[in-house]
Amino acid sequence: MKRLQRWHAGLGLRARALAYTMVAAPLVWMLAVAITVHSAYNEIDELFDSQLVRIARQVQTLLPSASIGQLALGGAEPLAPAGSAAGAADLKDLSVAVWNAEGQVLMADREGVTLPRLPDAAGFRDLQVGSADWRVYYLQSSHGRWLVAVGQSLHERDELVGGLLLAQILPWLLMLPLLLLVMGAALRSALQPLASLSQALAQRDPQGLDPLPAAELPPDLRPLVEAMNGLFARIDNTLARERRFTADAAHELRTPLAGLRAQWDAARLQGGPPGAGLDKIGQGLDRLARLVQQMLALARVEHLEHLGPVQAVDWPAVVATVVDGLWPQAEAAGVDIEVLDLAADTLPLQGDAALLGVLLRNLLDNALRHAPRGSTVTLQGGPGRLSVLDRGPGVTPEQLARLGDRFYRPEGQAGSGSGLGLSIVRRIAALHGLAVQWGPRADGPGFAVQIRRA
Repeated sequence: MKRLQRWHAGLGLRARALAYTMVAAPLVWMLAVAITVHSAYNEIDELFDSQLVRIARQVQTLLPSASIGQLALGGAEPLAPAGSAAGAADLKDLSVAVWNAEGQVLMADREGVTLPRLPDAAGFRDLQVGSADWRVYYLQSSHGRWLVAVGQSLHERDELVGGLLLAQILPWLLMLPLLLLVMGAALRSALQPLASLSQALAQRDPQGLDPLPAAELPPDLRPLVEAMNGLFARIDNTLARERRFTADAAHELRTPLAGLRAQWDAARLQGGPPGAGLDKIGQGLDRLARLVQQMLALARVEHLEHLGPVQAVDWPAVVATVVDGLWPQAEAAGVDIEVLDLAADTLPLQGDAALLGVLLRNLLDNALRHAPRGSTVTLQGGPGRLSVLDRGPGVTPEQLARLGDRFYRPEGQAGSGSGLGLSIVRRIAALHGLAVQWGPRADGPGFAVQIRRA
């Protein structure tokens, strides 16, 4: 049963309809054949039985007008001599015999001599004559002087029924493949709206939640399309509410954070050098501000399935903008930023320059946070690649396996990272068809991130 259910689940609607037809049509056809056979036998039995009765009565009407000498045929002379023009009739399957009261054969054809004499028989009897089944009609005379028997082999009736059925069944058997082809074409045409609907859904933009047109569809498909449109509307409303909530929450958090940061800076200027506890409060504020900024960036790129309008990326301009924005952070950390080999063959790409700027900013920011004071963070170009290298302590193989997971920060880090930077980098790279690889530097201690085409 489970195997049948799996087979059924793997079939499409057209295949199911054809399978049902191929099973149901022969069953219905066999039932029709059985009914036809039964009806044909009844009709043929009625027809031939009537003929036997008519022949017996005709023979009986001839008997009184014939003399006894004429009736004694000397032991069954044939009524239709061999070689006579009998046409297509098969006379050996039809026999006539007449007996007198003493049991003497008065008249019989060539096959009639084999018919048994049953003195008390009247009406139809099914008998075994030789090796064949016969149906014999016995007619008694009113004065009891003779007995008429007319018989017919049942093989004749079976042969006739078989011929009639073959004439009806053979065309149906020959037309069955054509019928299945016609039904397959009809089902294909009938299911074309469903195929068109499936194709439209497969080609639809994942962000496209506008309703599907239902007016031109058949009435059977309209409830399904209307239910899908209702689902699209609910999903669109839910996503819109989530985006509004994320944006509103981020903006609401950014304002008090900016105020706290300003108050904290004012308190530090007025109260002299703060203690270790106050420094931790400042670090917490920095980390919270960075977390809000990273969550805004992640919310921006997470819901995108593909890029909008793209153009050729001007890497020198993107790099200059990012480095200028990070230069104060680099000076505060005592780390230099070096740009090498940035040429025309550096990762030629059609993309979103703003998003790629976010990608580079996260990579350089991560490098600046882990590079030791007095070292250099290098942004290096190359044919079809872009790399960011630092001289930081690096990570262990266990930590390397988890880098890129959201909110994951290796143990022992004292910076204000949020654990979202590499997740944002990976997402933006995927939108541009790029692959991101990171690991230890090959030329000494440090960490290296390389971006190239996937």
